[in-house]
Amino acid sequence: MLTIGQLASYAGVTVRAVRHYHAKGLLPEPERDHSGYRRYDAHAVVDLIKIRTLADAGVPLARVRELLDADEEEFAAAVADIDRRLRAEIREQQRHRERIAQLAAGDSLALPPEAVAYLDRLRSLGLPELLVEGERDAWILVAAQLPEQMPFYMTMKQQQLDDPATVAFYRDIADAVTWEADDPRLAAMRDRLVGLLDAADAEEMESHDEQMTDELAELLDSVFLDSVPVAPRLLELLEESGWRGWTKLERIPDAR
Repeated sequence: MLTIGQLASYAGVTVRAVRHYHAKGLLPEPERDHSGYRRYDAHAVVDLIKIRTLADAGVPLARVRELLDADEEEFAAAVADIDRRLRAEIREQQRHRERIAQLAAGDSLALPPEAVAYLDRLRSLGLPELLVEGERDAWILVAAQLPEQMPFYMTMKQQQLDDPATVAFYRDIADAVTWEADDPRLAAMRDRLVGLLDAADAEEMESHDEQMTDELAELLDSVFLDSVPVAPRLLELLEESGWRGWTKLERIPDAR
């Protein structure tokens, strides 16, 4: 007859595990002998080895008792069911691993692939990381509210980057972080932006901007205003040229 420590040693588990299996009702707990010790026989060792083997194979403890009591046909069916569950869990874990690998890149957090591709292109053009990070944060806000619009927005942004004038304007924004509000370059920057706006497909942009709430637009505007100190002055210059807003730029009626 074996003590609990000897039983655990024979089965290759800890004493704590044996007590846990007792608590779960998987292994009967024998009565104490006249010396006050619980003694285990060979049958207990065999049962414990079976329990350990099933647990190590990934069988939930809630189903171990069922398998111990099952006949050959029931055992095979139960194992097949557990195998299906484990394969489903493995697929789910693999999806988690793929997502974690994407998140390691940073930009993939809360952004669709087309937005990540756009940010990568900004970097490939040599634009500073500060500007790229500002774009990323803004598009995270848009993607959270208008996920169905992201393919359109990203296609539009990629097309804009094909235009050297747009890239030059991006460089202006990056440089403007250090400008003073009375910097004469702001007027030239405004003129370039107005030229881009005049050349854009206003009707198509407006149809998509209508789906953006004023609240979201104001939130996005605040990202620009907070990150570029001269932004308020640039918006004033834009209004003088007949445009207002930033995220939802619109021509001021009768401005021309």
